[in-house]
Amino acid sequence: MKMVKEFTKGIWTKNPILVIGIGLCPVLAVTSSVTNALWMTVATTFVLVCSNLLVSSVKSIVPAHIRIPVFISIIATFVTVVELVLKAYQPEVYKSLGIFIPLIVVNCIILGRAEEFASKNTILLSIADGLGMGLGFGATLVVLSFFRETLGANSLLGYTFIPGMKPATALIMAPGGFIILGLMLWGMNKINNRKK
Repeated sequence: MKMVKEFTKGIWTKNPILVIGIGLCPVLAVTSSVTNALWMTVATTFVLVCSNLLVSSVKSIVPAHIRIPVFISIIATFVTVVELVLKAYQPEVYKSLGIFIPLIVVNCIILGRAEEFASKNTILLSIADGLGMGLGFGATLVVLSFFRETLGANSLLGYTFIPGMKPATALIMAPGGFIILGLMLWGMNKINNRKK
């Protein structure tokens, strides 16, 4: 039961973007296409799960005064793995995501989960937390990118979405991302208020 709770909290009740409000830089930068959002989800979730697993494994042997540098080194190792794999096997994705792959190292979501959760809980709970937070982050990215790509570029996964429709190109730019993200926040708050 506790595993399910730790997994699901990242998807809705503690969604890193819509509830906690962290990690917004890559959200606005990579959500111009669903493909980018999916790859960023995979990369971030991989780093979250692996770093949570390793931080939870070494928490008892890391002295308190060097805890943060050790956590950052662990996170940077997994980000380097992601970066090299993408560069070797998915060069187009690597070019498309650009600087936002190495910037996963300083993503507040990952360091926050390592410090707040993985350093204080068991390995299995830390994996569940990392997976849930990664999927919550990814779900937000995919929904946001769906609206930005379909309405702002009239395409979806490289195909024309509605033939003849004139796209609202402002939505593909950062201000459009903010507008759609604001509407998503409004929608989530409406649903939560209705539940109460």
